[in-house]
Amino acid sequence: MAKVTLQSIADRVGVSRMTVSNAFSRPDQLSADLRARILAAADELGYVGPDPAARALARGRTGSVGLLINGSLSEAFEDAVSAAFLASVSDELAGRGMALTVMPSSSDPAFVPARDVAVDGVLVYICDPTAPDLGWLERRNLPMVVVDHNLREGTASVNVDDRGGARLAAQHVLDLGHRRIGIVTLETDPEPLNYPARERMLGWRDAFDPAGVEPVVVRTPYQPPTAAYDAARELLAGPDRPTAVVCFSDAFAFATIRAAESLGLQVPADVSVVGFDDSRLAASSRPPLTTVRQNVAAKGRAAVSTIAAVMGGGQPEQVMLPTELVVRESTAPPAG
Repeated sequence: MAKVTLQSIADRVGVSRMTVSNAFSRPDQLSADLRARILAAADELGYVGPDPAARALARGRTGSVGLLINGSLSEAFEDAVSAAFLASVSDELAGRGMALTVMPSSSDPAFVPARDVAVDGVLVYICDPTAPDLGWLERRNLPMVVVDHNLREGTASVNVDDRGGARLAAQHVLDLGHRRIGIVTLETDPEPLNYPARERMLGWRDAFDPAGVEPVVVRTPYQPPTAAYDAARELLAGPDRPTAVVCFSDAFAFATIRAAESLGLQVPADVSVVGFDDSRLAASSRPPLTTVRQNVAAKGRAAVSTIAAVMGGGQPEQVMLPTELVVRESTAPPAG
């Protein structure tokens, strides 16, 4: 069977090949009736649409934006905040007529998405700045925006006010009267290279240091899922346990609440817990979680808007989104 082409459809409808092409790529150039006739003929002939590779070659662009992430996509979807960010980016790109290509960080030299996958630009989402993936992206000279991350001077970025939000959380537990305070934060190596971990620690210290409070800090990785629970349980099991714990994320806060309950402690009667993110489960947890809210959907939209501007030749922009404290039922004054 002969391959169906644009010319095949043009011959069937009795129009030029360019008119058929416009029906697929520039529909505003045709009347609705003519476009409907062309699409009907294409469907009848079994036309599968313009060849993506040929179209990309002709346009000089792929129509796709890459998203470099740590680990696998399944791990990203396990985290409520990462999943919400991915969804927001994908929706915003679709509204602009672009696709999202997920590029997991890779140590396999045979296939490195940052090196091998064709994209028009890339969003770097909380990735290790020492990872070789970033080196490949820079060598390709791709338009780039980093998210939750500071790569280097002159690179466009989208961040939230992690430091200001952490300061609000710390001041909240101080205002409630707590002075024995713990911190459950992300274990990174080295910490200064992880933007959220560094900024949130600075924010907590902004409030605790002037108050003369020296918090007990425990660091835990995201994986395995039990790591944060084990770290929080050890923090709360001692005789001089904290009466309040501020956490790097809502996920760490939920783990801390479970650890407290396993030790027979009540939240917030025996220990107050504060998270960070205001993920979709924060308001419905038991008790509802006091946390720092970041607008993840707005961050996704800002990331797409910024990469579109950079791809269009605009100057790299540094976007900082606000955070706010949301007080719920997981915090209270210390007992006694």
